[in-house]
Amino acid sequence: MTSPVVPLRQLVLKVHSRCDLACRHCYVYEHADQSWASRPRVISEEIVSRTAQRLAEHAEAHGLASVQVILHGGEPLLAGPSRLRYVCEQLRTALDRVSDLELRVHTNGLRLTERYLDLFAEHDVRVGISLDGDRAANDRYRLHRDGRSSHAEVLAAIARLGQDRYRHLFTGILCTVDVRNDPVAVYDALAGLRPPHIDFLLPHATWDAPPLRPDGVATPYADWLLAVHDRWTGQGCPVPVRLFDSVISTLGGGPARTESMGLESADVVVVETDGTYEQADSLKTAYDGAPVTGKNVFQHSLDEVSRHPGMTARQQGIDGLSAVCRRCPVVRSCGGGLYAHRYRGDDSGFDNPSVYCADLKRLVESLGDRTGIDIGRPLDGFDALADGTDDGTAVRALVEVRQGVTLGLLKELNTELPDSQRKLWNPAWQLALDLQACDEVQLAALLVHPFTRPWAVRCLDGAASPDHLASLVAAMVLPTGMVDAVEVPVTNGFAELPGAGRLHLEGVGGTVRLTPGDLGGPHWEPVRRLRPGRLELALDDIDPYRDCFDAPVKSRLTDHEVVLWREVLPRAWDVIAETLPGVAAGMTTGLRVLTPLAAPPGGHPIAGGGFAALGLHLEAGGSHAPEPARVAADLVRGFRLGLLDVLLDECELYDERDTRTGALLADIYGRVATDTLFDTRSAVATRARWHELSESGSLTVLGRRFVQGVGRSL
Repeated sequence: MTSPVVPLRQLVLKVHSRCDLACRHCYVYEHADQSWASRPRVISEEIVSRTAQRLAEHAEAHGLASVQVILHGGEPLLAGPSRLRYVCEQLRTALDRVSDLELRVHTNGLRLTERYLDLFAEHDVRVGISLDGDRAANDRYRLHRDGRSSHAEVLAAIARLGQDRYRHLFTGILCTVDVRNDPVAVYDALAGLRPPHIDFLLPHATWDAPPLRPDGVATPYADWLLAVHDRWTGQGCPVPVRLFDSVISTLGGGPARTESMGLESADVVVVETDGTYEQADSLKTAYDGAPVTGKNVFQHSLDEVSRHPGMTARQQGIDGLSAVCRRCPVVRSCGGGLYAHRYRGDDSGFDNPSVYCADLKRLVESLGDRTGIDIGRPLDGFDALADGTDDGTAVRALVEVRQGVTLGLLKELNTELPDSQRKLWNPAWQLALDLQACDEVQLAALLVHPFTRPWAVRCLDGAASPDHLASLVAAMVLPTGMVDAVEVPVTNGFAELPGAGRLHLEGVGGTVRLTPGDLGGPHWEPVRRLRPGRLELALDDIDPYRDCFDAPVKSRLTDHEVVLWREVLPRAWDVIAETLPGVAAGMTTGLRVLTPLAAPPGGHPIAGGGFAALGLHLEAGGSHAPEPARVAADLVRGFRLGLLDVLLDECELYDERDTRTGALLADIYGRVATDTLFDTRSAVATRARWHELSESGSLTVLGRRFVQGVGRSL
């Protein structure tokens, strides 16, 4: 029987096979495979259009919501603006209404003029640039053929890319590690350019052609990267570093963020300038002909390529690793390292640990120790979270997860924000750093405020103002008297202080300096508070970013409406505390905000702010208040959906491209705690859906463990 095809979601398109640098560490020209010399310099229009058709057919056949195409080389900009425009147009046209297309280009930057940048802005092509650090590090390898430095030219390209009108195209800097270079100097040089990401890449090597190792140093690459990590964390992690983020994510049960780590199936294919399909480019370092598939865009579909033995060998997860790797405690983070780095030219082939095995193990174990993540344990209270026996331990762990995610978003904003939008941002960001230094409790309050993350996401998408950070910080520092005043934006006649209230300023626009004395008086509208049982909740009907639920929010409640909430919530809480004490403990730990909704959100609350905020629609029937048991069920269901939402930030439970599995997991996890108490007739249907979920092939190992735990609660 034919094995199921693993869809290929990433295509590397070689648009030019030559380069205008002579980098001595380049795997294309300097390593074992020398097929570049016999290929056309520039890809033809016919091959471009046929490749676009093949990719569109594949995406449609497999229902792929998105695909990524990376324009590569050689140096892709040598293809010229005209050919690159044709490539972009053909791909966009072929995939229109079939799949979202993410276009990228990886370049050395030498030819990255505004003419190219205008073309990339027109077609939304994201740009990654190769740079190995400061001039001394970069000039070790990345030179012109006549030995001239390329460093100043690349810096000029990055400066052009960093202009406000192009900044959104910048994806980051790729840096190949050389242990002879000063790690701190390299990192400082790269971080000083304010890239959205830094990718540190281990130099391609195999057991037959091992990497440089200074005498007497057992793990020089881990030592080098850990020195960078020390500098990075010492500066407050100002720019995301993909390798570190990947290790931390996989240690917590989440997905890998880079091809060189983790157990995810390989889903990348290369199309060369002659139209031949090849496997991952890194295989060129193994032996001459290692990436060859024997297939081409004219005669073969991408399904046929995906079934090639070389492709399937990289789609087996842990089962495809050597026996040594399968026994290793860090395997789920390391993933055996990059496939090409396992090669040995004897009968074992790729059935070996990585030539960087010792370095990878030390790196993963050290980052696990530094971040407090126990290797092999996904999350404190993970199993109790699944089976409903959590005493609040898992909720506290998830609070930290959400803090980390939100802080990462804010750091990304701080990196990407243009100077023209920094008038209020810069002083607010400095105040946030001051909070981190002297009052971690206040900083945590800002990070876990449930509407901070939705605002930050919108801000990164250009759909919200970064000035709101000043309002968030003011809400934290003004009540404590930490500062005398904070300048905040005024919107629609109000200065908003999230979680605290808002000040009505008739006829005032732009910004205003608020002092602690402004938090009161006749023009101050506080956020009301509810205190059902052991809970203390904000009844938030004024936060400008509370509209993150799948339903319209209510505007400011009348006093009569507030009375209804204060009558119903204590009775609903009593039902939860009496019948579901474990859930009640979690809600006491994590729930902070209720947002009144103007209509029911699709049948149950959607935790738009994670589990810390729930949207709830209360509507009295005639003269009667809503039934407490039904309100309790809605609250429990929404809270559990919020837990799952945050858990998925940390742990990869299933292939998120499988929307059916995702919908089943959310539906079952949201309902399982309430069915037997409030809707016994649906409990049988929930169990049937659970059986369908447990048989899903999209569940990860961690996801299967979680689903089995949910099954125990049934």
